[in-house]
Parts: sequence; structure tokens; C-alpha cells
Amino acid sequence: MNKIGLLIGALLFSGSVSAVDGASVEYGNGDATDMARAGLICNWDKQWFAEGDWHVTGFWEATLGTWNGHSNAGNNRDIVDIGITPVFRFQKKNPSGMSPYLEGAIGFHLISKTSINADRKFGTAFQFGDHLGAGVLFGDRRQFDLGYRFQHLSNASIKKPNQGINFNQIRFAYHF
Repeated sequence: MNKIGLLIGALLFSGSVSAVDGASVEYGNGDATDMARAGLICNWDKQWFAEGDWHVTGFWEATLGTWNGHSNAGNNRDIVDIGITPVFRFQKKNPSGMSPYLEGAIGFHLISKTSINADRKFGTAFQFGDHLGAGVLFGDRRQFDLGYRFQHLSNASIKKPNQGINFNQIRFAYHF
């Protein structure tokens, strides 16, 4: 697992530092587990359906985080989570002030252990992470980003058990 993490880290950070357009932090919980993550954002610089007041855009988000299990069933563990996610965002075009958005994504995650406690087992270290979210960009350049995400992670039945895990998350990002 450590070699895979180093390889992914080298790939994610081997490009130009100027390619990083922002940073994010998020905190959440669900299924007797707390989670925290930090991430880097690389914008796609593309817009689709841009004729009206709204458009579709997106970015890559590379994350590194931890999960902490706290089930009464015992055998609680800490898990390290490395992820890469393409995020699609439906966003209001507002050059200044607040700009609300809806977003969705399906990304890829590697976790350091395949169970978080005695009740929740994942089957594989490779997990798909999908989320739906809503939030708002604000600030004079819309550089601040505050949002909510509901995220589900599971291995899509690649291997049993596939209990998966759900998180409710608050996310804050700063766009450079």
C-alpha cells in the first residue's frame, strides 16, 4: 500500500506547481466514522452549456485524508484515504458576489485498511467514491468556496464484503 501511495503522490505532484488552482479541506462523519481530508484543485478551464446564466464546468480534486472509526462493536481503526476525483459543477455565472452551485462526481480512492470497525468491512483497498453536493462561491474573485457533500464509498461489488460507507461533509476551498 505504501508503494502505491508514493506512486500516486508522485504522479499527482509531478506536474507544474502552477497547475494547482486551489486547495480544500473537508470534515464529515457517518456510519460511526469521522473523516477529514485536505485536497488540491486543478481547474479544467472548460465551460459547457454557457449560453444562459448558468454553465457546467469542473476540476480535478486530489485528496489525502483519514477516517477514524468509533463503533460500540469495537475493533475501531484509523484509515488513510488517497483519492483522485473529476468533479462536475453546475454553477451560476456571477462575475462578482455569490455564485451558487450543484456538483456531482465519481472518483477513485485507495484506503490503507479494508475495515474501519467490527461492523464495517470494505473487501478491497480500491474504492469508488461518488458524491452529490451544493454550495456557494463568494468573495471579490469568488475565491472562497463553502459547500456540503453527501459521499458514498464502496468497491462496486468487485469483491465481497462490500458494505461501503456514507459521509455527510462540510467542505471549504480557496481558489488561488
